[in-house]
Amino acid sequence: MRSQEIIDKTIAFVKETLANAEGGHDWFHIERVYKNSLLIAKEEPVDVFIVSLGALLHDIADSKFHNGDETVGPKVAKNFLLQLPVNNATIEHVVKIIENISFKGGNESQKFKSPELDVIQDADRLDAIGAIGIARCFNYGGFKNRALYNPDIAPNLKMTKEEYKKSTAPTLNHFYEKLLLLKNRMNTKTGKAIAQKRHEFMELFLEQFYNEWNGKN
Repeated sequence: MRSQEIIDKTIAFVKETLANAEGGHDWFHIERVYKNSLLIAKEEPVDVFIVSLGALLHDIADSKFHNGDETVGPKVAKNFLLQLPVNNATIEHVVKIIENISFKGGNESQKFKSPELDVIQDADRLDAIGAIGIARCFNYGGFKNRALYNPDIAPNLKMTKEEYKKSTAPTLNHFYEKLLLLKNRMNTKTGKAIAQKRHEFMELFLEQFYNEWNGKN
């Protein structure tokens, strides 16, 4: 089986698995991360096959939707890949990517590094910022029935991973607790350049948001 056939089978599997997923973590999110991963990979010395599989499977079972269990996604991905003619080293690499890609509050040390993870992590973080990042942020806030904004509840920048996962803070706080931090946490040159533009768009959005909230023109 050729690499492209394996990728095509993976795409079909992900589409089916995420058919009813929350709008910010559905197939279209995966597709955007996959496309951005391939874009960034053009400028990086990486194994594009591993990048493709890692990007397609990185959110196959996000812990947010599995009672915080971070083991589900890697298990689902591994069980799927074991059914295909993919060597063990590639499978283990993809599993490690899934285990280490998440932001997790930003205060957790990453236990695994690879150029392929760097590329996919940048692509995933790019989808969390800019216009789509804003849309995803408020979509998830609505999904969790969170307030848009509450000036009496300040962002918490020192959350542990567990506090981050259990947070019920207003959606706007997430900009300060994650989204605005991502520009300076990009790994690749291409990722950094794209992130800068998306970061500036978020800053404009927040300025407009506060003006409207406070009754200013």
